Amino acid sequence: MLDISYEAPRPKIIAGATGDWELVIGMEIHAQVASNAKLFSGASTQVGAEPNSNVAFVDAAMPGMLPVINEFCVEQAVRSGLGLKAQINLRSAFDRKNYFYPDLPQGYQISQLYHPIVGEGEVLVEMGPGVARHVRIERIHLEQDAGKSIHDMDPNMSFVDFNRTGVALMEIVSRPDIRGPEEAAAYVAKLRQILRYLGTCDGNMQNGNLRADVNVSVCRPGDYERYQATQDFSHLGTRCEIKNMNSLRFIQAAIEYEARRQIAILEDGGKVDQETRLYDPDKGETRSMRSKEEAHDYRYFPCPDLLPLEIEQAWVDEIAASMPELPDAKKARFMADFGLTDYDANVLTAELDNAAFFEAVAQGRDGKQAANWIINELFGRLNKEGKSVTESPLSPAQIGGVLDLIASGEITTKMAKDLFEILWTEGGNPAEVAAARGMKQVTDTGAIERALDELIAANPDQVEKAKVNAKLAGWFTGQVLKATGGKANPAVVNQMVAQKLGL
Repeated sequence: MLDISYEAPRPKIIAGATGDWELVIGMEIHAQVASNAKLFSGASTQVGAEPNSNVAFVDAAMPGMLPVINEFCVEQAVRSGLGLKAQINLRSAFDRKNYFYPDLPQGYQISQLYHPIVGEGEVLVEMGPGVARHVRIERIHLEQDAGKSIHDMDPNMSFVDFNRTGVALMEIVSRPDIRGPEEAAAYVAKLRQILRYLGTCDGNMQNGNLRADVNVSVCRPGDYERYQATQDFSHLGTRCEIKNMNSLRFIQAAIEYEARRQIAILEDGGKVDQETRLYDPDKGETRSMRSKEEAHDYRYFPCPDLLPLEIEQAWVDEIAASMPELPDAKKARFMADFGLTDYDANVLTAELDNAAFFEAVAQGRDGKQAANWIINELFGRLNKEGKSVTESPLSPAQIGGVLDLIASGEITTKMAKDLFEILWTEGGNPAEVAAARGMKQVTDTGAIERALDELIAANPDQVEKAKVNAKLAGWFTGQVLKATGGKANPAVVNQMVAQKLGL
């Protein structure tokens, strides 16, 4: 287990003209289920397909077409719930959420309001080395996504692409436990990391496969504690929802702006209206989209086309038995098994591919040295070239081969960096490349001794100085390294210098 102290949320304090204010934030994360088929049809979920090419009759709401639940999507929701230490509900049900929008062909969305498939869980959000906070998960429910309206193809018309219509989403709803912009971004990042480890969502925010609706309100100091004691949401102030956020940086900026907007309204004697807003990253501000609907506005009712979903505990247990090692457990193991610092373990477990690459390199080697080379040399070069570790020109075996040459004393760290550059551009086996390029250290004590004897004979004054001040013996080491083109083993040279000079 990680050595972590759990810290009560420290709210972001904003000083207003009439006193201090605190932020209260709850989030609804829409995570697209990693599935090749949609929630209620066999249509493909392929990204980038021709508009309206991945649409089954049921997605297009053709008369008489009935939805059929995709078992794999249900399994992915259960897996996500288990990964968030949540209650799995063996009985859940689907409802119709009725509203009109051009890219919603049915005129309703099939969702889960009253009986979600996953109940209460939690996310552990690290806010610094050894310090973490809990964000409670209220529920996860399955629902179908809408299509996409396109307004920039024609000055007089809008178009609709139904490819996303019916794609399975997991809506992950948090409690209002988040107290600042940085914590909100850290929560989304941690949730994304967990889902990617589980393989239940690819977390691609740029494509909208993971997006956040952010509920923001402000209250006076002490009001949040009163809410906790009474569970009376009126203590938290009126919330506004910022829709479809798909950038961690923009989430922070939007929360900051929205909080100050609400404070300005309240301190001017006004009233914050509950509404849905959008964030404009170009202007750095939120703007009103529509008044916020309550559940009754959507006229929810049980979906008449789908029976309640009943699953067996044995099936849930089977899924639980197949769960992968999750980020917190992997980080703790890396620190224990490889002696990594909290920072190094965080970097190496941030992405599953990074962790796998590191572990392949570190197995049977010095873990700390492997971490340093991967983080500093490999990741540094990959970042410079805009590549991920899966696109690395160097394999774990090649990085490991370089480390083996260092460990055996055949090459110095400086030589290793030169070898790294050659392997990056030309490839090859590290040992063979080092030998072919004459990069290996000179460990022949006879050659080193001859070079040192010549130096001593030619520099008697320097010998006397070194005998008086042992630190000056480093001059001889430097000269031998220079004479051998930097290939002499420094440790062997230092030892021989000390013997020759009687130090």
